[in-house]
Amino acid sequence: MKMYVTSVLLLAATASFANCSGGDSTKAVKPNTTVVADADNAGLKLPSGFGALTVAENVGRARHLTVTPQGNVYVKSSKLVDGKGILELKVNANGKGEIVKSFGTFTGTGITIKNGYLYACSDEQVFRYKLDANNEVINPNAPEVVITGLLNRHQHENKTVALDDAGNIYVNIGAYSNSCQEKDRTNSSKGMMPCPILDSAGGIWKFKADKLNQTYSDGVRYATGLRNVVGLRWNTQTNSLFVMQHGRDQLYQNWPQFYDSIASAELPSECMFELKQGSNCGWPFTYYNHLIGKKMVAPEYGGDGKKVSTDPAFQDPVAAYPGHMAPNDILFYTGNQFPEKYKNGAFIAFHGSWNRAPLPQKGYFIVFQPFKDGKPNGDWEIFADGFSGKEVVTSTRSAEHRPCGLSQGPDGSLYVSDDSKGTIYRIVYSGK
Repeated sequence: MKMYVTSVLLLAATASFANCSGGDSTKAVKPNTTVVADADNAGLKLPSGFGALTVAENVGRARHLTVTPQGNVYVKSSKLVDGKGILELKVNANGKGEIVKSFGTFTGTGITIKNGYLYACSDEQVFRYKLDANNEVINPNAPEVVITGLLNRHQHENKTVALDDAGNIYVNIGAYSNSCQEKDRTNSSKGMMPCPILDSAGGIWKFKADKLNQTYSDGVRYATGLRNVVGLRWNTQTNSLFVMQHGRDQLYQNWPQFYDSIASAELPSECMFELKQGSNCGWPFTYYNHLIGKKMVAPEYGGDGKKVSTDPAFQDPVAAYPGHMAPNDILFYTGNQFPEKYKNGAFIAFHGSWNRAPLPQKGYFIVFQPFKDGKPNGDWEIFADGFSGKEVVTSTRSAEHRPCGLSQGPDGSLYVSDDSKGTIYRIVYSGK
């Protein structure tokens, strides 16, 4: 099969698939009866009754992806392939895909479909492409600029988006710092007070989805105190924005008087937050310790690894996970193909850690977080594992694949992108 690399459109001839990145949700038909999983489940370990197949390989550094109701998949690449950054993949009746078109001269992470447009992000801008009735891009060489001039200081620069049903688009702007120290990532350097980074980064900004050429002055800071968010999703059940924060690094390296290497490997937690207008999630002043279920005062701001934050200005996460696993996407499952326990729950793509030494690296899997009445309910579980190809991952370079993006197909299948070797996976449920 001939492959190119940049932007992806999957055209499934039988069962199609769609993405909910911007809030769209499509009803699915149950069960999967058309696509057969690979004999080895594409190398993945899954719960009983589930299977997986490789849709495509070598499609670049595939970050986020979105699937149309017709079964087309668009993939955003963080590296240009033949000068293009968006890939369009067509899938045959067996579920195997082939790149048929590439466009967009910018790299980036975020991509989603909403109200007849394909939205795609560079690290400084948000673009949109008008779609026809079949959700195909009408003019791939002339995207409209929705937002421009977003901050990029080459640390946590990836931009992703989510859209609500009221005409708003939400953009993450990551902090260009680990913990807002006077000297970033430096032993015992104090935190700046106030933290000047929060004026233009370290949060979520809200803009109008249908207004062109917006800049910072056209948007509002929707939420602050978020070091870096790559995964964000509008939850149509709760009518609210959920995000996954990457926690800060180097507690032991920068503050060895308060932390040992094991504590620094496990902390701080990777956190899920439900945001409202004005939410403050605490970075850089606090971090979350899932081992004791408390917000802690950051060492840069007077903490010692034991001092609990009681400041009511900083909200608690709705769920928390072990540190340094890098949650890169979140998806609320609205399909009907998977068993009922998965309905309205969240799938989370953990990209995998780089800084858990002396412990093994962790992540490189898809987690399922049960929800009830719009809130996380019960313990999370590993849903899809085996992406790394290793029983023990000692370094990020040794991981064969790293899950990054998630999308739901109209038949209820789950799509996963890998930005290491450019593999697109599809997970299906047959009940067998």
